[in-house]
Amino acid sequence: MTTSLVITTYNRPDALQLVLESVLHQRHLPDEIIIADDGSETKTRNLIEQMAERSTIPILHAWQPDTGFRAAMARNRAIAMANGEYIVMIDGDMVLHPDFIQDHLNAAEKGTFIQGGRVLLNRTKTEEVLASRDLTFSLFTEGIENRKNAFHSPLLSRFFSKKGYSLKGIKTCNFSLFRKDILAVNGFDNCFVGWGREDSEFVVRMMNYGIMRKNIKFAAIAYHLYHPENPRQSLPQNEHRLQKSMAENMIRCENGIERFL
Repeated sequence: MTTSLVITTYNRPDALQLVLESVLHQRHLPDEIIIADDGSETKTRNLIEQMAERSTIPILHAWQPDTGFRAAMARNRAIAMANGEYIVMIDGDMVLHPDFIQDHLNAAEKGTFIQGGRVLLNRTKTEEVLASRDLTFSLFTEGIENRKNAFHSPLLSRFFSKKGYSLKGIKTCNFSLFRKDILAVNGFDNCFVGWGREDSEFVVRMMNYGIMRKNIKFAAIAYHLYHPENPRQSLPQNEHRLQKSMAENMIRCENGIERFL
């Protein structure tokens, strides 16, 4: 099964470099990497070009102009470029465990999407990691929160990964599913502008289509570099879009990925 890794980023090339390094150290590499760039400046483009020269797999750059937080549209542009049958999505500040891609592929199952967790690095640890470029993390690393999320056990993962239909804790910073299922619901809704709920609304339509959530535990570990919270002034209108999709049992959005295919 061919796999495309989609990485969302915006003007944080130091973090993106660490993330790409962790991808290139995967024991099972994806078939391609696509950067979903929400309008970053030239430093990010230069970094991507440098990493692409080093990489043994293609690194593609899906860029859009910076007119506000438009992560939904950025992901659509990237997924439209993808050649893989299976899509793994992360954010550009998620440093990956060496078995991250393999864990997602092991958990992949028709009729489901995979929701992974994250291990939070505090501000001090994040600054230290960005300075040292050290990608070595473990359950006992100082400066991490959600410590239990750093425990890796493929055996336990089989027993503790559960299915359901809850929207609680939906985050596309550690997420995977079949590309054909994304296309069936017309991807993310491009109308979402500003932080919040674009991922939950996407999942609502996936569930209405018949795709079940599968939480992966003790596997697909990713270490989230610290950053201040995004502005949330758009949250009320985005929440309204989410509630509308739920009330109408919506499956396909009108303004989605088809725009870029």
